[in-house]
Amino acid sequence: MTQRDYHNMALPRLFLRTCRRQMRDRKAIDSTGMELTGGDLLVRALQLRRALRRKVLQSDDAHVGVILPTSAWSLIVNAALALDRRISVNLNYTLASDMVNACIARSGIRHVITSRRVMERFNLQLDAELVYLEDLTEQYTRLDKLIAAAQARSWPLGLLERWLGLTKIDPQDVATVIFTSGSTGDPSGVMLTHRNISANVEGAFLARLHVTSRDVIVGVLPFFHSFGYTTNLWAVLLTDASGVYHYNPLEYRQVGQLCREHSGTIMFSTPTFLRTYLRRCPPEDFATLETLITGAEKLPTDLAEAFREHFGVPPQEGYGTTELSPVVAFNIAPGRQLPGEPKLDKLGTIGRPIPGVFTKIVDLDTGEDLERGQMGMLLVSGHCVMKGYFRQPDKTAAVMRDGWYVTGDIARIDDEGFIEITGRQSRFSKIGGEMVPHLRIEEILMKMLGIEGDELSLAVTAVPDTRKGERIVVLHTGLARSPQHICHEMATSGVPPLWIPSADSFCQVESIPVLGSGKLDLRQVKLLAEEQFSVTS
Repeated sequence: MTQRDYHNMALPRLFLRTCRRQMRDRKAIDSTGMELTGGDLLVRALQLRRALRRKVLQSDDAHVGVILPTSAWSLIVNAALALDRRISVNLNYTLASDMVNACIARSGIRHVITSRRVMERFNLQLDAELVYLEDLTEQYTRLDKLIAAAQARSWPLGLLERWLGLTKIDPQDVATVIFTSGSTGDPSGVMLTHRNISANVEGAFLARLHVTSRDVIVGVLPFFHSFGYTTNLWAVLLTDASGVYHYNPLEYRQVGQLCREHSGTIMFSTPTFLRTYLRRCPPEDFATLETLITGAEKLPTDLAEAFREHFGVPPQEGYGTTELSPVVAFNIAPGRQLPGEPKLDKLGTIGRPIPGVFTKIVDLDTGEDLERGQMGMLLVSGHCVMKGYFRQPDKTAAVMRDGWYVTGDIARIDDEGFIEITGRQSRFSKIGGEMVPHLRIEEILMKMLGIEGDELSLAVTAVPDTRKGERIVVLHTGLARSPQHICHEMATSGVPPLWIPSADSFCQVESIPVLGSGKLDLRQVKLLAEEQFSVTS
């Protein structure tokens, strides 16, 4: 796979070939009623590119911001920027203005493409010139439309590529900058190359999911997250699958209707969103789904089983990070596998690595490679590994080790090659020379207290302790039993002593901090705990 020509072409060149194959085939639909064939999509992208170059973008505008919800227009904008050899930066419009402006300043953005409706809804005050799509489309000239149509439908592909300058793009050039969620620190701009994205699409969608023109990808994840950017945007632009889009993954009625009306076959989501669909959507909404893959957080077994019983499709857990473009591994239901393929699903794991991705486990202290079955740090290499953090070489060096990306996740790989994630390094404490997992303690406490998986009312973290190094603490919004009773029950049920917090290490808070994606905000949880507990002697 590492020798394939697929990885030697820049994204816009691959996009041109997809559209030429699917000139009359349905390619993108969204909940506003917009419907595009491959030819329509290419014409609109070329029109927008001409208008942007003439009206707004200067030759030195390398990075261009995008603030648009998941929609057909967002697809067009990202495609147009790629065709113009720009680096797109899809910005998180759910953040406060100061956070978005920090991303704008760090990446040197001068223009942000958006719409008036979006800006009115989110009320952002940005330190960049806003370029409204409504204005641009009104300024299309008759010549713009004629040239774009001719280029899309009749120009020889080689001539069009040379005229657009696409043959000058090196696959190792940066295609996009995506800012991390900031769950464990301040957001950093991850530089993903053309090869990063194309290799991820090839490994996940072509080599593993065997996507064809009959497939319909239900796109609800935002493009400012790498999960949505690769699986909902470029997977549609680079394969023969079509995409149906809705801008809000939590609007269950619209998402279910979209999947039902357009016979969705593949969907990527998070457990947080699945809980909403499970409670609110009738079984027929997802009756055509063949593949449902979750990421961003651990998939609880009870949620997966309840979803399978209700909708008839078992959610499969996957894994990735922004720095890895993002897909590393995922489980695939047997019905999607080809005859003769090895087993590709195993309960309790994140699956096997996709083709072209390599993984290993190393000792947390020495960095030495570990044998199968041993728990340690998960490292990943391959075409998926980012080029680095934008203008942060020291931070890049801190997570790279001889070409391997250090994920920060604790895992084990079994004899069949399946990976089990046991927690994040930042969610472990080292006490008495042993690694104590915060996530496992959370799971034990939630089961003991009868807390459902969708109730974020408890979080485990640690604070410094001068005697033991670290002290396990439990933040909660209210407990049905006393801390003393809980600690006693943990001890009598066989929980390792180092895992059991002391009774005075429980602290009630007003709410547990979360990110916009619904994930636990580890950084804020840590800060909140440090405010509540001082270093003990």
